[in-house]
Amino acid sequence: MQLIPSEDPQETSPSSSRAQSAGERGLRYGLRDGACQAVTQGSGEQFLSAFALLLHASPFQLSVLSALPQLIGTGAQLVSVKLLHWFPNRKALISAGTVGQAFVWIPIVLLPLLLPQWGPWLVVGGAAAYFACAQFTTPAWNSLIADWLDQHERGAYFARRAQIIASLSFFALCGAGWVLSLWQHSPTAWWGFVLIFALAGSARILSAWALSSVQDVHLTAHREAQQGFRGFFRQSATKDFHRFLLFSGLMHASVLIAGPFFVLYMLQDLHQSYFGYGGWLAAGLLGQLLTLQAWGQFGDRFGNKALLSITGFTVPILPMLYLVSTNLGFLLAVNFLGGVIWAGLALGLQNYVFDSVRPEDRAKAIALYSTVNAVGWSVGALLGSWLVDRLPARIEWAGVVLQPASNLPFVFFLSGVLRLLVSSSLLGTFHEARQVERVRRQELLWELPLVKPVAQFLVWTLPKSNR
Repeated sequence: MQLIPSEDPQETSPSSSRAQSAGERGLRYGLRDGACQAVTQGSGEQFLSAFALLLHASPFQLSVLSALPQLIGTGAQLVSVKLLHWFPNRKALISAGTVGQAFVWIPIVLLPLLLPQWGPWLVVGGAAAYFACAQFTTPAWNSLIADWLDQHERGAYFARRAQIIASLSFFALCGAGWVLSLWQHSPTAWWGFVLIFALAGSARILSAWALSSVQDVHLTAHREAQQGFRGFFRQSATKDFHRFLLFSGLMHASVLIAGPFFVLYMLQDLHQSYFGYGGWLAAGLLGQLLTLQAWGQFGDRFGNKALLSITGFTVPILPMLYLVSTNLGFLLAVNFLGGVIWAGLALGLQNYVFDSVRPEDRAKAIALYSTVNAVGWSVGALLGSWLVDRLPARIEWAGVVLQPASNLPFVFFLSGVLRLLVSSSLLGTFHEARQVERVRRQELLWELPLVKPVAQFLVWTLPKSNR
């Protein structure tokens, strides 16, 4: 429904009221969908690699499990954007993809158990179908939710949603890790995966049910595909957006050199239990949970470019720290710090896309952004599997010997070096897409999540200690 300006307030008031009510329902659905998605991620997605490892997946198969579903999911996004032109019902597209996500968990868990000789590859195929359904909903979902948000409210809203996801994922991860640990040393260890994957599918059904009360009253969907991807990229997308895409794609490639192999390092090299591995994952989510709201406020106030600049230069440090120690407490602290930094980086990347394109181009921009990331994701994962096969497990230089539990910490270190190269070479090539508050760099650092409250606490306590 298009709202046409009128001089008579009695003519506009009912329409405005209906639109506002529909918007409130839509935003509430976005939060409920985030809650359901959190359960699915915490009890399902996060343990797909562990399930493949139970079925004796090789490092190459783990890298394919990370890469192939993302590529296929990107294709599903492109199809979804095209469908918006002929079938501009965003709600129906979202519902179809969400229900598909729910039911694909059945073949994911059953087919590898029926045909164990093909187990790891069947998990890859099931994960590809799952992420295809998930990514199919992404352009329509983001376009729908963004229609209800002011540009200066997006950071706070998506931070709140991400907080809900992080908090519920934390408990889902801990619970799923505990369930898996009950069967870890049993011949029927797969029963634990049956239970947690069934919970993951049920959560997506609840998300589809929550969508039923939402109304799509905007015309954005009807305008989405009037210009094709090529025309958008060449004519509508700015140079800043082009350079941002390059930064995001190369950053994802650098990250995924290490990403698929943390499960191998934790479970196989360090012999952690499923509960310990789940706790390591949960530590990252806890870091996100504690800082997402502050990151959202930071991005709304100072801009997403400032957010990307700070997190882009700190995220390279994370994988390098795995050369320092194998102590579980230390690794939990590292992943907690990783959750803090990744919360800001992911929020900044997502919101920069929203800020830098017109509303009618958002679905195409999101699909293009996801495509670039998926290509980088796949290249990085495959390069990482090649490095796992090539790098030595022991390095001696100038009398100093480094011999970690395996060669994986060296792979992680190289991932950090490449992240640093990407940030230092590309972060200065694009600019903030909207008007934001400008402050000096030193003042900006004091506004960072965790830094500001700790500094305020020290200022409050130090005078007392001097008494």
